Amino acid sequence: MTAAEIARKMVSYSNGNRHDINHFMKVCAFAKTIGECEGLDRPTQTILEIAAIVHDIACPLCREKYGNTNGKYQEQEGPALVRSFLADTGLSQDAVDRIAWLVGHHHTLQSIDGLDYQILIEADYLVNADESQYSRENVENTLERVFRTRTGIHLLKSMYLEE
Repeated sequence: MTAAEIARKMVSYSNGNRHDINHFMKVCAFAKTIGECEGLDRPTQTILEIAAIVHDIACPLCREKYGNTNGKYQEQEGPALVRSFLADTGLSQDAVDRIAWLVGHHHTLQSIDGLDYQILIEADYLVNADESQYSRENVENTLERVFRTRTGIHLLKSMYLEE
């Protein structure tokens, strides 16, 4: 299955929750842009795009089970949901393992290992900054502490810091 087909499947999985659907589609678009501009190889780019699509797969469960979508709950519940969701997609076990691992760490900003992980963090932040209307101070702090890719830095500055 392609990333686009997995996105279509994820839209159905989201049961009409337009906020969730719009969020993961935007994160996927930013991840695709950053990954391609940073020169990711095709297999890593595909893993990144699929991880961006499913990164918040645990949100519906977390809302029901915990009453919120706290990032730590998402990281705890997400990997098993990802494995089940991707079971019939034809992806390799290594790809599914990496995607599940990324979903299980997408709110952890320490010890980022791999460009796919870095880009997923950056893409999710770019969307969250808009959706949650983060302060300029928050954006500046995150730029300094978290962003590392040339493309992600450019997008963040262009969208939130340039007048």
